[in-house]
Amino acid sequence: MSTEDRPPAPRSLAEALRARGDAALGALLRSRPDLITPVPTDLTQLATRAGTRASVVRALERLDRFALQTAEALAVAADPAAYGELLGLMAGDDADPAVVAALPHAVDLLREQALVWGDDDRLRLVRTARELLALSPQHPSPTGLGPTVQEATAGMSPGRIQEIVTAAGLASTHDSVSAVTALAGLFTDRARMAALLADAPADSVEVLERLVWGPPYGQVTHDPAPRLRWLLDRGLLLPTAPGTVVLPREVALHLRRGLAHRAPEPVPPVVEAAAVHRPQVVDSAAAGQAYTALATVEELLKDWDEGGPAVLRAGGLSVRDLKRTAVALDVPEPAAAFWVELAYAAGLIASDGEADERYAATPAYDEWLEQPPAERWSRLVTAWLAATRTAGLVGGRDAKDRTLSALGPGLDRSAAPEVRHRVLALLAGLPEGAAPAAGSVLARLRWERPLRGDRREDDLRGRLAEWALSEAEQLGVTGRGALSAQGRALLGAPAAPAPSPEGEPSGPGDKLPVHHHHRPAPLAPLSPAEQAVASAAAARLLAPLLPEPLDHVLLQADLTAVAPGPLRRPLADMLGVLADVESKGGATVYRFTPGSVRRALDAGQAASDLHAFLAAHSRTPVPQPLAYLIDDVARRHGHLRVGAASAYVRCDDDAVLSEILADKRAAGLGLRRLAPTVLAAQADPAGLLEGLRAMGFAPAAESAEGDVLITRALAHRTPPRSAPEPVPDGPPVPDDTLLAAALRAIRAGDLASTTPRKPGTAPAGNGELPRTGAAETLATMQAAVLTGEALWIGYVNAEGAASQRVIAPVRVEGGFVTAYDHTADEVRTYPLHRITGVAELADDAG
Repeated sequence: MSTEDRPPAPRSLAEALRARGDAALGALLRSRPDLITPVPTDLTQLATRAGTRASVVRALERLDRFALQTAEALAVAADPAAYGELLGLMAGDDADPAVVAALPHAVDLLREQALVWGDDDRLRLVRTARELLALSPQHPSPTGLGPTVQEATAGMSPGRIQEIVTAAGLASTHDSVSAVTALAGLFTDRARMAALLADAPADSVEVLERLVWGPPYGQVTHDPAPRLRWLLDRGLLLPTAPGTVVLPREVALHLRRGLAHRAPEPVPPVVEAAAVHRPQVVDSAAAGQAYTALATVEELLKDWDEGGPAVLRAGGLSVRDLKRTAVALDVPEPAAAFWVELAYAAGLIASDGEADERYAATPAYDEWLEQPPAERWSRLVTAWLAATRTAGLVGGRDAKDRTLSALGPGLDRSAAPEVRHRVLALLAGLPEGAAPAAGSVLARLRWERPLRGDRREDDLRGRLAEWALSEAEQLGVTGRGALSAQGRALLGAPAAPAPSPEGEPSGPGDKLPVHHHHRPAPLAPLSPAEQAVASAAAARLLAPLLPEPLDHVLLQADLTAVAPGPLRRPLADMLGVLADVESKGGATVYRFTPGSVRRALDAGQAASDLHAFLAAHSRTPVPQPLAYLIDDVARRHGHLRVGAASAYVRCDDDAVLSEILADKRAAGLGLRRLAPTVLAAQADPAGLLEGLRAMGFAPAAESAEGDVLITRALAHRTPPRSAPEPVPDGPPVPDDTLLAAALRAIRAGDLASTTPRKPGTAPAGNGELPRTGAAETLATMQAAVLTGEALWIGYVNAEGAASQRVIAPVRVEGGFVTAYDHTADEVRTYPLHRITGVAELADDAG
């Protein structure tokens, strides 16, 4: 394209955006969704919003390390800067080929993000980004470069400048401007600078080397040492304040061989595989973890079935309740916090909202229990992927130095879902069965989002990644550290790349050298509908790997029953009432005790029911000791009756009552004989029942009519509760429909604001609405109906929002104008009293 045919260079970011097509504008709005919240009226407003501090900070935080290094280099380059100058700052005098290859992509990315605008010969970093990334006295430049010679000598006396120029071997000039220019020219001339430094004392060069990579400032006394005096005399160090000197930017760049950064990082760090396993081993290990996860959540909810721990006044679980839960689940406290938070995120537990507020299972828990195991797992991991609540923070401190408690406030971290997804996506990029080195995953994440880690005291993103790796293993998304087939399906990821033959390990623990020097397209997070499909696919892959529930146990003569695998729900529920769990593992051991048998009888079971149940579900004969135990407890069950006197005990055998009265353990019950077969007690009925049972008796409660009460443990449920909503990390990415509507509105508003007007009307593009009186507005509208000309109007809608529009009036009557609205591309009717003014368009307006 010739110079004459080339479109004029944009003079502002708004003009640069105006030259973009819809695809490029759509890419900007997708990458920076805060720019259309709300939709801007035109491209000038869009450009203004793109330059606000909050929006620029968000955009910078989402840059990878090399793109951010490119922006930092532009912040210390000339404004505007030619592409060649930027390339020199990034690739150095040696023209690093990796940087040369990667820099065009980085510049295009910055342009797409509207952080840089202009052609390659006039690249401009938006002013707010330059202010954020350039050096200041409070915040040194990330590049470690100091001010230019011109900036550092701004307040220096002309005489002192001439002394420096002369000492540096340059001819004196008549003015300070030319002297500073000559000095800067010397420092940017590689050959002359090399000659100047060749004569420098060794200890003076050592001073420069200490400052070259930053910070560029140093302290000097009022009488500097000779090595410093040599540098100060020649302007290689320049004073900026009393006792403070700085290394000029041009000198530092010479010493750095032109590099703005000590170590440009054009290529992301490789995610290395620490070990590789057979895919079948990975999937089986992950399935085992998935089964354990389901069992753990079920056990947690069973423990809270009749009402869980109390809710703290500030919200959440107390430290004591978390410890008790950890003991009940036989896991460390951090793991207990994770399982509690996972159940909460999945909507399985919540606060009951009563006066004595407690945590309890929700009605959704009962529905969840009825689902097949693979679908229950799918619901848990889907909730985990999207949750912003972060269990790893439990036990830490918030900004006000308050302890963060499980289920309490302050645990939401909006970056958590994105980090979890990215960690799993990195694992999906490894060959099948490959487990990554955790350090390489963290290094890659730090490269992808450097501002979210390196610039903060607390590297939250790194900790989120570590927790994601650990939690994925606990949930069975990974097995032995490698992504499982069901985990890959959960992400909607394609099949894993196969390892190269030379990378085949000789054993499951051998190192696997995996090198991805290319940058595969990252897996994008799925929409809710896509995630539902992916979760269902993951459940289908997991289902065949989970153990089939059993319908039998093995009864043993030592009053135990062994469940060699998971039990079907009715069997597991009944056995949980009739016996106590003694040990868990690959097989669960249940022990029958007088207390457990009495618990089953209290729940309404008869001795004959228990005998029939055990005979039907045991692969071994019912041992005689167990049959005797059931009959013995059943014979004594209900022999004593407890009622309300405060409470009383009655028994047909007065000898039993005499035995109770004689027992020292009954002293606290306040018993006295009312009749040969009746004892009265000061204790309440429940306390009396517990006391007699502790003494070895098996009393039964009775009603006021004398009937035996069958007590059942009633499950406590909260009212219907929805799972907690994740806290979004900024505005959501717009979908295609919203994006298309926003682009139409912005283009239409820009057309209205930039259409040329006739001389004497309000200026175009200044954002001001035209102002005319009611009579003039009506007359202009009526004339336009006759001539068919288009008009520029200002309009305020019923909500008070003002806009500019280009219309072609068709009819004016009854206080309304009907016109074809070029802005909205449709026929509309406007009340005349809401039109602020009207102006005619120039004859050549398109």
